[in-house]
Amino acid sequence: MTLRTERIRTLEQVRAFLDGNEAADFVLADRDSAYVLVRRTLERFGYHHRPGRSDKGLLRAYLAKVTGLSRAQLTRLIAQHRRTGDIRDRRRKPPANAFQRRYTPRDVALLAEVDDAYGRLSGPATKEILRRQYEVHRDGRFERLARISNGHIHNLRARRDYRLGALSLDKTRPVQVSIGVRRRPDPQGRPGFVRVDTVHQGDLNGEKGLYALNVVDQVTQFEHIGAVVRITEHFLPPVIEDLLSAFPFRVEGFHADNGSEYINHRVARMLEKLHISEFTKSRPRRSNDNALVESRNGAIVRGWLGRAHIPADHAPAVNGFLRDHLCPFLNFHRPCLFPSEVEGPRGRIKKRYRQQDVATPYESSSRSPMPRTSSVTASPSNSPTRPPRPPRASMPPRPSAWPAASCSETSPTPAPPPREEPDEEPLKSRRTPRPLRAVPPASTLLPDAKPTPRPHLGPRPPSGSSPYWKRLGERPPGASEEWIGAGLETLAVRATRARP
Repeated sequence: MTLRTERIRTLEQVRAFLDGNEAADFVLADRDSAYVLVRRTLERFGYHHRPGRSDKGLLRAYLAKVTGLSRAQLTRLIAQHRRTGDIRDRRRKPPANAFQRRYTPRDVALLAEVDDAYGRLSGPATKEILRRQYEVHRDGRFERLARISNGHIHNLRARRDYRLGALSLDKTRPVQVSIGVRRRPDPQGRPGFVRVDTVHQGDLNGEKGLYALNVVDQVTQFEHIGAVVRITEHFLPPVIEDLLSAFPFRVEGFHADNGSEYINHRVARMLEKLHISEFTKSRPRRSNDNALVESRNGAIVRGWLGRAHIPADHAPAVNGFLRDHLCPFLNFHRPCLFPSEVEGPRGRIKKRYRQQDVATPYESSSRSPMPRTSSVTASPSNSPTRPPRPPRASMPPRPSAWPAASCSETSPTPAPPPREEPDEEPLKSRRTPRPLRAVPPASTLLPDAKPTPRPHLGPRPPSGSSPYWKRLGERPPGASEEWIGAGLETLAVRATRARP
């Protein structure tokens, strides 16, 4: 059908045409004809010189009716005519300096055929197949594809003609690791849910330093630290098993970050052997999932071992110091702050660190389990608040009464304070937990003999200075290996001199 609009020259005729053909729609198959019609109509009615917006709106509705163009398309065409005085289709014009295509549509179809035959392999594997097809099998069709790069293979796979010719299109599937549950552990006030992390003691001249393993219980803050040469499946699981067996209660949960040193099948089998039922790992973009052990890495591991390089071959000596001296000091003599969750009037739970909640991990494990929350607005009669701490006169004698003796003094090991039994029956463990040992005095954490002073160690640094392990990485030239042993003995002296 041919639509002749040359006789429509006034706005009244345009309005009559729109009223008479309200139910009819016109669509021009040729885009160039539509552009010519829009240009002639704008020039015939003087569209750009008309002051009234109603007249322009009437002409826009007329052009949309006879051409089938949308309102946005008409707006762009009218703006182009106002700037240039003409309307042209710029999309079909090739660029002035077009890049020459090296790979033709035939090459893209050939690549799709290769991918269908081999199952869409990776970029390097596909590149090797294309090269062998031309150089080994002498197939002339692969002359251009034989020199294609790995990245351009993926560019050709993203083209539309490749998608039309390929039989199957599969995206890269993410690797699903079924080891561990990705969530934050919730101990519900029960001890036995530990968190683990690794601290590296740096490299020096291409030599790897040792790795410190830090395991902390979330509720009681019992902490055990070990040292390994490498974080591989050969060295790591035996040390983890020893650290978990050192806790005085049953370990029920094991939480780690997403490092491959912990998320592997050998560690999972070890935890299953120890009857640890809950194996969790941190969630992405949730830095607080493992915040407790991260804070202990800076306060304990870095504070005592420093940040300097410690050679990996000294891991047995460092491990002995951590097991025999530092860990007993941390668990029996170093006080920790325990939070109390307080619910405000609007229901928001906040954590408060009160003075009466300060205790050592050993004292915390001997107490009754604390409730999860308390309310500042509830009365003491109906709120599950924590029972008040008994007066000091009724408490058993504390280990602080031990004399602050030197390394050569010894004292008998006193009996631990009596542990209160909970009201409910405790869970029966399939593995017999290690019983709580007696609290050793600070003077018995070291051998009886006082360490021999080393002349090259120098005097004791003032308070607040760098730890001895920092000076350990700066040992003078020509110093023997006894320098390392002297540093360990000095750290042990500091452990005994610390306040209980």
